[in-house]
Amino acid sequence: MAAGSTNDFDLIVLGAGTGGYTAAFRAAQLGMNVALVDGGKIGGTCLHVGCIPTKALLESAELFARLKKAKEFGILLDGQPGFDFEAIARRRDQVVKRMWTGLKGLVDKNKVTWVAGRGRLEGAGAIRVALNGEDGTPGAGGERVLHARNVILATGSRVKSLPGLVPDGRRIITSDDVTTKADLPRSIAIVGAGAVGSEFASLFHDLGVAVTLLEYLPAIVPLEDRDVSAALERSFTRRGIKVVTRARFDTASVKVTDEGVSMLVGPDGGVSDELRVEQLLVATGRAANTEEIGLETTKVELERGFVKVDGWMRTAQPHVYAIGDLIGGLMLAHVAAHEGIVAVHEIAGEGPEAIDYDHQPRATYTHPQVASIGLTEQQCEERGIAIKKGVFNFAAIAKAVIVGETEGFAKVIADASSDEVLGVHLIGPAVTDLIAEAALGMTLEATAWEIGAATHPHPTLAEVMGEAAMAVAGRQINA
Repeated sequence: MAAGSTNDFDLIVLGAGTGGYTAAFRAAQLGMNVALVDGGKIGGTCLHVGCIPTKALLESAELFARLKKAKEFGILLDGQPGFDFEAIARRRDQVVKRMWTGLKGLVDKNKVTWVAGRGRLEGAGAIRVALNGEDGTPGAGGERVLHARNVILATGSRVKSLPGLVPDGRRIITSDDVTTKADLPRSIAIVGAGAVGSEFASLFHDLGVAVTLLEYLPAIVPLEDRDVSAALERSFTRRGIKVVTRARFDTASVKVTDEGVSMLVGPDGGVSDELRVEQLLVATGRAANTEEIGLETTKVELERGFVKVDGWMRTAQPHVYAIGDLIGGLMLAHVAAHEGIVAVHEIAGEGPEAIDYDHQPRATYTHPQVASIGLTEQQCEERGIAIKKGVFNFAAIAKAVIVGETEGFAKVIADASSDEVLGVHLIGPAVTDLIAEAALGMTLEATAWEIGAATHPHPTLAEVMGEAAMAVAGRQINA
């Protein structure tokens, strides 16, 4: 990767995850001299221990689940399908390596200076980097002090556990362990049923692992629309995943042995029973990497453990910006990338629009998939917004019947007076791709009727969007 001899830059980006490298590449495209600093590999959490390896595993698991239904499609297999998890893990690692290699090439293509080492702010315009050695050893390469008028902080986040639960990588594990190792337990309990926990519940179940999914709140994927949360819980339960919402357990009851993990678990106010599993996966959120990056040498402010910014990613310190998991919020890779673009265009003086988090799509790669954008029905109620809504089931979509995935629906929420789309919520096949239509529509401030009036090719899964949008006015065609 590119490395320059100068220490003076127009922009220094500290952290090379999705948000950081996106910001660096866009800034270089705008003619800035850019340094990208990171002690690890370009791509960060998403590429190496997050989004990409997880989705590679999920793809193998879903293919295996479909192969078990091959006879329904007239495909005859010689015996029952099986899998080799070590081979699945190797493919996961190959996907990561391929994407990482591509990113390294983009550093050179965009003429970004790559600085391998751990960086720390020294005031607003300088970063002292403890350079990696030639063999990658942290701090073994001496120091280099970089200067720039503008800095973007993109140091990301790390997995966090519950008090009293200390991951050991063997019996009590985190998502980092699942995405880097090649062993598969026979049974697992997953603490936390947000997007990460629910994805792993789906993954492990499809690979034959006995799964218990524990969620403290009343619903799984609790940030999603309540109808979607309820539908996913029904689907999981129907498939054989044990789901416990309003789950309560004392971490002091967790016992780790050579054989596995035991704990006392029960619903809130109910009787606790002993749960024994081979592994316990903690999926209870992430903590921002704010420590030891020199924030105390600036006027940058923290709020609830995250760096505080405005809609243009500006911190309280002039010329210092922050993006991605470091600032909290949705904590999604594509949102971090968008934040990075907004910050760079603000630095360039182009007057970008402030980021609108209600227009940022969310995607969860469970089986069935979940995707959404905008306000949920419950959020509209909380804000006192009068709405009208349309719901259309995949069971009435020809392509869903053809692919054998008829579970789920599309839900379009519109303003009762203006018909402007306020939220779109999907559960079903390929909805993490279908949500892009809603994202474009909401960016253009489309009405439900405009989305419904757009011609959706037949037979496609995308028809569910058109039908749901027309259903807002009670004018759906195929139901």
